[in-house]
Formats: sequence, C-alpha cells, structure tokens
Amino acid sequence: MATPLLEARNVVKHYGHVQALRGADFDVSAGEIVALIGDNGAGKSTLVKILSGAGHPDAGEILLEGTPVTLATPVDAQRHGIETVYQDLALAPDLDGAANLYLGREVCRPGVLGKLGFLDKKTMRDGAREAFGELGVDLQNALTAVANLSGGQRQSVAVARSVAWASKVVFLDEPTAALGVVQTGRVLDVIRRIRDRGVAVVLVSHNMPEVLGVADRVEVLRLGRRVATFRAADSTVETLVGAMTGALDTRDGAA
Repeated sequence: MATPLLEARNVVKHYGHVQALRGADFDVSAGEIVALIGDNGAGKSTLVKILSGAGHPDAGEILLEGTPVTLATPVDAQRHGIETVYQDLALAPDLDGAANLYLGREVCRPGVLGKLGFLDKKTMRDGAREAFGELGVDLQNALTAVANLSGGQRQSVAVARSVAWASKVVFLDEPTAALGVVQTGRVLDVIRRIRDRGVAVVLVSHNMPEVLGVADRVEVLRLGRRVATFRAADSTVETLVGAMTGALDTRDGAA
C-alpha cells in the first residue's frame, strides 16, 4: 500500500473540558479528492485546523509523506506545500484577481525601484492569467475588483490562489456554499483540475450528492473519531448519512 501524502494518527484535541477529537485518524494521497464529512460537532473543523497549522494537537502525530512533521502555524504548513481555502475566502474585495493571487507574496520590480517597494504588476498579472487559465477560471477582465465578481468567480479566485502555491495538499471548506447550480458546477470542475495536477484535495462539505459527485473517497467523522471510509463510487447518500449519525453500524476501514 502506498504511503499517504498527508496523514493524521490518533489525534486528540481538548478545548477545556470539551474533547473535540478523540483519537482521530485521516489520510489523503497525491492526486486524490477526499471528502471529510460529519455532523455538526464531529470534529471536522478542528481536524482541518490541525492539519493546516491553525491548531495544535494535544496528542497524536501528523505525517507528511510518511515523515512526522510539526505544523506550528499556517505559514509553516504553507512551507510544506499545504494551503487552505476557508469558507469566508479571505479575499481583499477592493483588489483585482491578480493582486489577490499574490496577496502576501507580491513581486517587486527589479533594481532600485523594487528596493523602494514598487510592485511588478505586469509579472503578477501574467502569472495570474496563467494560473487562472490552467484551472479554467474565466475572468472576463483580470483588472476587475473581486467585489464586482460573481460568487462562483470569487470562489474560483480563492481556490486558484491556494493552488498556485500548493505543491501537495489543498483544503477546501464548504467551497460551494451559497452558490447557484451553474457556479457550483464550475467550482467543482476547478477541483477536478486540481486533482488532475497531482495535488491532493480535502473537501469539507455537508452536501452529500456533491460529495459523491466529485470525491474519490469519503472519510466520516463522528464524535471526534473516524468511523468509516468509503469509496465514493460504491456509496449512496443514505450510506453516508447512516455513518454520520450512527444509524449504520460500521467500523473504521470496514466499509
């Protein structure tokens, strides 16, 4: 069996007297879309925060390509090729798509002007067009402020920004929430393109039909533990909901 790209083993996390994770396991391989599902309070957000450097486990270990790692901060996770798109997108609405793509990673002009802080906007716009083009993100005007884009376009910009810098794993937290049917379809196409580039995608979603339509594999959390793993192609909405709620009696890895 191939070594997972990113793996959590027996992760425990407490918030005061509340135990959010009770020995949770998780794994995702390169070029794979894994959906992480569970009811509210199952521990999904906590596990994603730990795997993306925004939280720290009280026990357990995180492995990257089979080697234990410490992800002390989100920046530390980024250095390891791990990026996250949160539900609020974290975009600068008054900036255009290219400026958002390079937000925090701006390219300065060469020579004296660069030392004075002048940005190389042409290089960033050219890089943004290439990044958007590779993922099929259609922005009619790359200079349009993000605030004037549709919901699906904003979501695609946020995803493209992460993919542009992620070499290993992208976490997507409810990437199609509040989007229409057409916009949702476009975002899911972007997710498939990420997978096809060999990057691992972890999709956190409550939309079961969407999960089954885009994921290769589904991992189910309940009460802070992984309780089931399914191949999406062999599963139904009823099976996933049963595992989430405990109505389906299944053991980790048995499904």
